[in-house]
Amino acid sequence: MTKVDFYILPSADPSARLDFACKLSEKAWRMGHRIYLHCSDAAQRDDLDARLWAFKGEAFVPHGPADSEPDGAIVLGLGDDCGQHQDLLVNLDLKVPPFAGRFARVAEVVVEDPAIRQAARESFRFYREQGYPLQDHRLQRL
Repeated sequence: MTKVDFYILPSADPSARLDFACKLSEKAWRMGHRIYLHCSDAAQRDDLDARLWAFKGEAFVPHGPADSEPDGAIVLGLGDDCGQHQDLLVNLDLKVPPFAGRFARVAEVVVEDPAIRQAARESFRFYREQGYPLQDHRLQRL
């Protein structure tokens, strides 16, 4: 069954979610996982793409958009189709994607912005009602 982790960041800045997604993706990739980063829109996907290129100067994290590199190790996607991915889903949208249950693990990244916190509460309720094992990680620093 899909395991769901909520990462609660000590920041109100929505861009902190993208920075954390970069760190989480790089760590998971180094551990041999395939990562699907689900973005809310093209602007967020483009911002995340730029951050993945720049977040760690000494290391390259291979990634690409789902429409041109659907089978990549780290894929940035939009919409209701995650292709063949089913290892780790990092959800950066404000709602649970319909394919979340296909993944072994789901990471929800939360900041102290009111809209994002409210969406996370609704997602938490959804996952709980579906019976997914839930865990929250309250980070003390970024």
